[in-house]
Amino acid sequence: MMWLSIMQLRHYLFIGTLNPMLNRLADNDPNLVSQYTNAFAMTQLCGVLCAPWNGLLMDRHKGKPLAPGETEQEVDLHSSSLSLFLTSLQCLLFSVCASVPFLPLQYLTFILQVLNRSFLYGGNAAFISMAFPACHFGKLYGLVMSVSAVISLLQYPCFALVKGALGGDPFFMDIALTLVTLLAFIHPVYVYIYCKKVAHHRKDNTQTEVTNGFIMAEAKL
Repeated sequence: MMWLSIMQLRHYLFIGTLNPMLNRLADNDPNLVSQYTNAFAMTQLCGVLCAPWNGLLMDRHKGKPLAPGETEQEVDLHSSSLSLFLTSLQCLLFSVCASVPFLPLQYLTFILQVLNRSFLYGGNAAFISMAFPACHFGKLYGLVMSVSAVISLLQYPCFALVKGALGGDPFFMDIALTLVTLLAFIHPVYVYIYCKKVAHHRKDNTQTEVTNGFIMAEAKL
């Protein structure tokens, strides 16, 4: 929930402050602002092309033979850790680019934003289906989306702070959100550590079973 909520809030705040930011960086040149606004709109249309990439990344282990004692869920979770990490990294890079007051850099910001949004929502649903029983998917997905929507309401006091105390310049707000985005890395790191612990426990059990088998064989002899 934290992983999704933080990045969703970052996206909403970027979209909400996009036009004032472009006006400020373009010195209120309407033609230049229109050019960048059109570029942003075009990148949003490309989101459908980015969506399958995350699925291919998560399914890269499908069809490969499992190790002794390894389960399909363990393989799925291990493959999802890379996807979760890349999604968090994309959001961090997108947030850093959005914070830099350099107008041409915003083309890269637009690309990272639409790529990260595609990875975010698809990866969230895929992870829930992998990590929890299928019978709870609807409840968990609804809960995660509801909580993230409530946390997204923080965008309104953030907008008020930018327009008021910050004088319309969201630079310091962007820096703060970039630091908060670092918390999103907790989720992929935790999943990776969990998978390592499961794999280590599985190997220990396998070695114990092999050792017990040798002991029993020697006892029979």
